[in-house]
Amino acid sequence: MKKKWTILTTVSAALLLVLAGCGSQSSTGGSGKLATKQVLNLSADAPLDTIDIAKATGYGQTGNVFESLYRLGNKGKPIAGLASSGTVSKDGKTWTFKIRKNAKFSNGQKITAQDFVYSWQRTLNPNTKSQYAYLFSGIKNADKINSGKLSPSKLGVSAPNKQTFVVKLDEPIAYFKVLMTYPLFSPVSKKVIDKYGSKYATTSKYMVYTGPFKMTGWKGTNDHWSFVKNNQYWDKSKVKLSRINYSVNENPSTILSLYQSKKLDMAQLSSTQIKNYKNNADYQTVPYSITRFLAFNFKASNSKVRKAMNNKHIRQAISLAVNRKQLINKVIGDASTTPKGFVPTNLANNPKTGQDFAKEAYLKGTVDYDSTKAEKLWKQGLKEIGAKSLTITLMSTNDNDDKNISEYFQVQLQNKLPGMKVNLVNIPDKVAYSRASKGDFDIYVSGWGADFTDPISHLQILTTNSGYNYGKWSNSSYDKLIDKAQNADANNKNKRWADMIKADQLVVKEAAIAPLYQTNYSFLINPKVKGVIHNTAGTQWNYKTAYINK
Repeated sequence: MKKKWTILTTVSAALLLVLAGCGSQSSTGGSGKLATKQVLNLSADAPLDTIDIAKATGYGQTGNVFESLYRLGNKGKPIAGLASSGTVSKDGKTWTFKIRKNAKFSNGQKITAQDFVYSWQRTLNPNTKSQYAYLFSGIKNADKINSGKLSPSKLGVSAPNKQTFVVKLDEPIAYFKVLMTYPLFSPVSKKVIDKYGSKYATTSKYMVYTGPFKMTGWKGTNDHWSFVKNNQYWDKSKVKLSRINYSVNENPSTILSLYQSKKLDMAQLSSTQIKNYKNNADYQTVPYSITRFLAFNFKASNSKVRKAMNNKHIRQAISLAVNRKQLINKVIGDASTTPKGFVPTNLANNPKTGQDFAKEAYLKGTVDYDSTKAEKLWKQGLKEIGAKSLTITLMSTNDNDDKNISEYFQVQLQNKLPGMKVNLVNIPDKVAYSRASKGDFDIYVSGWGADFTDPISHLQILTTNSGYNYGKWSNSSYDKLIDKAQNADANNKNKRWADMIKADQLVVKEAAIAPLYQTNYSFLINPKVKGVIHNTAGTQWNYKTAYINK
């Protein structure tokens, strides 16, 4: 988100809002004893851009200070949040939640169902310009409201009384309960927003929080802040940490040095550092449901490039010319894995057979290295567009890993595809994101991290009208499959699964993008850090039950 590795976010430890952190999932119920000082020290990759959940571009940290109807527990399972109960109608279109009577904002103000109504309407208001408003899609009238066609008051939510929150859906949403763990759906206080006005969310003190922690020390631009225990939190007895300190450290060498001097409890390793620490007792690999991929610009400004990007054989040739195993082993150097398609492995399982989605969707020969076939398709594609050579610009961020990756692609593509010339543009991630969102690229080293544990989280970003479809690929058959999965087949698990399998296969058959690898990050982690819940999707780090062992 992200961020996790979403192009924007949706995105990774190398991006804006990802935090280094992990640990075992034990609890103090065992033989371990709490250390006297319950303080966790973590590193962030960049300063925070906002703490307004409606305007965030990633949610890697925020699940610890903002809580929704549920929160994300072990293995992506929803666990108790601000709702004491949630029930769904037989047709799957109406959810009724009971808000806890002891649920409060961090200022002591009682949280009511109306706070949820206000928060959701505010996020969907097009004036808010929420980048994650698309996650509300499927809630009655949400899309029309966000596009400015209806008033936010028409959203399918209501508060019959202070403790009852009702949500009406257009069609059943199979992953709705998991979706409700996302901090985006947390309530915000209208009273507080009205009180602070334009100051709201500009610093940590002009905000109220709903999660196990509240933020302090953030002034809007500074490179350090803290989460401290929220004593108004409904389940505060489970929270053992008194404070989580964050400091922005962009240099991997600095992060490693701080860890070694015990000033950080967790340190994410760069690809160049991993080989020296793989046998260290503190070394751990942490999986993410993130797929890195090459995004082709179907509306590139250069007419020759645009013609090439719209040629399936050229796209397939570029994909098959990439030796993904070599990329991971020789360039990235971490525990990342080769992809089977667009949707990552270990994200979701067939509701009937239990088979992993990615394994079931895999089509041999679509994302595998085959230089002979690549050259053949390349020559065929060039002939079809009436060209003997092609020069393209490959854009990526300028962090060390992405720069190395892009340089590898440059060599690989120029060696395997006769007549191909690759110019590199390595720029700061915010600039790369801005250019990508404007369609200012030929090919972009991009990626997407799942917002929740369902294949649709990846698949929906490649629909024609998706704001995250930066390459502007458009396929009517694909759009129909995604529409069926989210509407007509939404209440039929098996049919919905089949729709999504076909959609993922269509992506790789058409080479709409070129999946590169699935991300696993490597860390050094203080063995005294216990009770952290890590998930591969959504808000990955949950520190509610974390503690420092003696």
